Amino acid sequence: MSAVPVIAIDGTAASGKGTIARALAAKFGFDHLDTGALYRTVAALVLRAGGDPASREDALAVIPRFWSSTIPEAELRSAAVGEAASQVAVIAEVRAALFDLQTAFARHPPGGRGAVLDGRDIGTVICPDAPVKIFVTASVEERARRRWRELAALGSAKTHEMLIEEIRIRDARDGGRLAAPMKQAADAVMLDTTDLGIEAAVAAAEAIVRARLG
Repeated sequence: MSAVPVIAIDGTAASGKGTIARALAAKFGFDHLDTGALYRTVAALVLRAGGDPASREDALAVIPRFWSSTIPEAELRSAAVGEAASQVAVIAEVRAALFDLQTAFARHPPGGRGAVLDGRDIGTVICPDAPVKIFVTASVEERARRRWRELAALGSAKTHEMLIEEIRIRDARDGGRLAAPMKQAADAVMLDTTDLGIEAAVAAAEAIVRARLG
């Protein structure tokens, strides 16, 4: 168990969990780890090498370069890398390779005050003893709208309907994988952001944290 407070935030794609996690870290002076970025880094390295993100061999081949690689934010947040990250995350050996990094961050965050981790298995696998667990979600249609606005600003021609289908596939893959599937921890509080703006969603999450931490 961590000696410092840990806030575990899980949830579906485009639900707002990353935005909420960053905001909570800033409000409480905690360190933040976007665990999805770890899998995106592995995915980006696989794509750069011309490999298949669904291939166990291709994914494991880039792990030795993970620690010394820096991927530009724009590339890391691209739709292609996001899709590839979902495929890479299914591979049990990749998850095992990144497990120690995540648990070490939770136990010993750089600032020493507390840690906020967001992902899909934080409350169930990485930090099962976290005193605060939040599962963030929203309707598929709303999540697709958010992703469409984000991608449209980058010049993507994907339609809302296309993104609805992609998100449904992503949800099924994340929730159905054998290794650490995405699911709400039994003691996590669900936060539905479908009808919430950013400020309201953050406020709701902050109230949950304060109720749990006192």
